[in-house]
Amino acid sequence: MNWKQLTDLIQIESIDEQSITKSVLIFKHSTRCSISSAALNRIERNWKEEYNDYLDVYYLDLLQYRGLSNFIAEHYKIIHQSPQALIIKGGKCVFYQTHSEINLNDLLAV
Repeated sequence: MNWKQLTDLIQIESIDEQSITKSVLIFKHSTRCSISSAALNRIERNWKEEYNDYLDVYYLDLLQYRGLSNFIAEHYKIIHQSPQALIIKGGKCVFYQTHSEINLNDLLAV
């Protein structure tokens, strides 16, 4: 998988613009949480290279970038949770899952 590290507020504007033509997955990961690690592992284990054609993927270490994580929750009008996977289309969060419900097939189906 080609995760792009999400580290700066400016990237959110870029993601919004990019999501007009290609969907974006933002995965908010807590490096201290076993549920988050399991969800991340499930996504990475089931990822196929052809998914890169229609979904860009961003990874946020929310412990290191908690302020950015809070901004994402406010910007996309969702409740902050961890772990959390968001699908962004047209500059809006159109789907999200949290904790053990995170499922790559569901994320790809949006």
